[in-house]
Amino acid sequence: MSKRDYYDILGVARSADEKEIKSSYRKLAIKYHPDKNPGDHEAEEKFKEAAEAYDILSNPQKRQRYDQFGHAGNSASGGYGGGGGMNMDDIFSQFGDIFGGGHPFESFFGGGGGGQRGGRRVARGSNLRIKVKLTLEEIAKGVEKKVKVNKQVSCHSCDGSGAKDKSSFHTCKTCGGSGSVRRVTNTILGQMQTTSTCPTCNGEGVEITAKCTTCRGEGLERGEETIAINIPAGVSEGMQLSMSGKGNAAPRGGIPGDLIILIEEVPHESLKRDGLNVIYDLYINFVDATLGTSVEVPTIDGKAKIKIEPGTQGGKILRLKGKGIPEVNSYHKGDQLVYVNIWTPKAVSNEEKELLNKLKESPNFKPQPGKSEKSFFERIKEYFD
Repeated sequence: MSKRDYYDILGVARSADEKEIKSSYRKLAIKYHPDKNPGDHEAEEKFKEAAEAYDILSNPQKRQRYDQFGHAGNSASGGYGGGGGMNMDDIFSQFGDIFGGGHPFESFFGGGGGGQRGGRRVARGSNLRIKVKLTLEEIAKGVEKKVKVNKQVSCHSCDGSGAKDKSSFHTCKTCGGSGSVRRVTNTILGQMQTTSTCPTCNGEGVEITAKCTTCRGEGLERGEETIAINIPAGVSEGMQLSMSGKGNAAPRGGIPGDLIILIEEVPHESLKRDGLNVIYDLYINFVDATLGTSVEVPTIDGKAKIKIEPGTQGGKILRLKGKGIPEVNSYHKGDQLVYVNIWTPKAVSNEEKELLNKLKESPNFKPQPGKSEKSFFERIKEYFD
């Protein structure tokens, strides 16, 4: 099932500014909030859908990729996602920006936002960012990259619990294991109940009486993990992919962060990328341009033989259809454009100079006004029109 357009979800125009996007999301978040619609699965899905749309359109880089590539610009096959993998923790983390801090229903529904909506607070690991360099050939075909990532992992001694042993865990006496404490305040309108994170156990619901000696109660240590990253064909310089749960581990068995992969393109020795097209500058001498010839040119898939017609002018563009870069998550491919350049020798022998002077006097070697081919810029315009 295809995703809906993010602008349609928020009900804003594609030209909407940051203020309009934020205002629209705020209204939808209040309307479809789970605490306001308990048990309503459809409202919860719309709540998540709006959060995903806001996550993309409120970020200038993500919005630019979405406008250019659609949903493929911020997500790719194999478990990558821009906003589609958001959970409730991710969504409520946005509220500090949208509602000026905290959970918009905190005072009325007893919610805590973040990782404590259901009771005990669940810690979340931080995200990791790495750069992956890709050749033009790898970008064109897609590739699996195995990278070693140095990060925080669960402590091997306590399996990430932070405790010396199982007997070191005890239910928090302050909150009774709920991870939150409730306070009742008398106001002129009556009693108002608020819920906040337990200050004793920091929302975890348990206390550790004897900490692990290896990690000193954090449940984390430095480690290295080899991660296989499946990169789809057609990615481009600066594009970001995300792998859920492959970032830093969270303290005491919480939710791991994500691994953010930034794409870098390695310059090719003879080919240049222009969007989905590949550019190659071909240099031939004026004799071959005059008489015609066949030459081999490099492509992403190897060598290709092309024919140079007699009388070819400098600046002519030859097209190799389908020899370019594929579009992400699409069957469409660009072309390879071969720009023909006439090579002029900088030095000639006396014998060559004499021969050239004879040729210069020939009518066929003199410019013929009105019979010349189109200019370089006219040919480019004609190609793209």
